[in-house]
Amino acid sequence: MGLQTKVELQKELNVQVANWSVLYTKLHQHHWYVKGPFFFTLHEKFEELYDEAADVVDEIAERLLAIGGKPVSTLKEFSETSTLAESTEKLSATEMVRSLVEDYSQINTQLRSLAEHADELGDTVTHDIAIGLTEKIEKHLWMLTAYLSE
Repeated sequence: MGLQTKVELQKELNVQVANWSVLYTKLHQHHWYVKGPFFFTLHEKFEELYDEAADVVDEIAERLLAIGGKPVSTLKEFSETSTLAESTEKLSATEMVRSLVEDYSQINTQLRSLAEHADELGDTVTHDIAIGLTEKIEKHLWMLTAYLSE
């Protein structure tokens, strides 16, 4: 694969800003609406994850600014740019976790691609951010998948 342009890398970063913003909102929704025997565990876990998502949005947006990009920053832009589906219905606790596994899996795949493209451009900072996030996501995926294994 040939070298990507800086503009293409900025587009990939904006997808991440949008995806993590949608994920942040989805995690809040899950936090508010989770019910059942695992309420206390999931309520706390969803809060931990949306706090992390907020930090990730800020980190990626600031990286975009540092390399001359313009992060998406409105709800309309998040909706138009994100590859994640918004959660529009009330889900069971298990369905919430299953949807998060799907979202984190998608983000993880995109981050691996982002890391590769950043490496091709010699952008070690963006590469390191993407790799660091994949490490966190893989741990989340392991834990969320373990929750689903009964």
